[in-house]
Amino acid sequence: MRARRLEVCVDDARGLRAAIAGGADRIELCSALASGGLTPSPGLMELAAAAPVPVVVMIRPRAGAFDVSPEDLGQMCADIRAVRSFGLSGIVVGASRPDGRLDQEVLEHVLDAAKGLPAVLHRAFDLVPDRSEALETAIRLGFVRVLTSGGSKTAPEGLSEIVDLVRKAAGRIEILPGSGINLQTVGPILDALPEVDIHASCSGPDAEPLAGVRALGFLDGAARRTDEAIVRALKARISS
Repeated sequence: MRARRLEVCVDDARGLRAAIAGGADRIELCSALASGGLTPSPGLMELAAAAPVPVVVMIRPRAGAFDVSPEDLGQMCADIRAVRSFGLSGIVVGASRPDGRLDQEVLEHVLDAAKGLPAVLHRAFDLVPDRSEALETAIRLGFVRVLTSGGSKTAPEGLSEIVDLVRKAAGRIEILPGSGINLQTVGPILDALPEVDIHASCSGPDAEPLAGVRALGFLDGAARRTDEAIVRALKARISS
């Protein structure tokens, strides 16, 4: 049995540094994690290109639903060219139709643009009406991995569905549990899925910003940041 890997999602340079220092095996590079993760800037991609671990890049042009307009698609393909130019390890992407099914036409365009870069299907997968059908679609399209909470808000809540997806995947594609995984919740996932990797933000509360930052609308909700100590502790937990 191979060692489990810990993938840490980060959305800024400090988070990138903390994840690497804490022992992350792979980085998912984003911006705006509070919005579920958006495409990072070229500057952050350039910094990540020097990371000693693989870095996969979120390709998501805006917050909200996962429908993709022609304009969105053009932007996504341009962002994929940037990922390639920096020599990063892959992309994380998804697209939905109005009924929640995967938008195969859009995904075929995106994967054609990404040819040669491994592609991960993000949690647009959790919105589909039939996950078994979507899993087969992801396999047929050539995705290497599916990031999923099993259709629930968090992976611990969707654990039984994730177990079923791993069974149905039968080694043809990797199933990566993500959302709501931390030191307090990871135990049942490790017990039920002895060979899966883990995706987590490993974030903790950040220092409260100046009052004006919140008052003027530059921050909505609690400030959080990737924490090196949490990364290290979760890595130790999944490796034990």
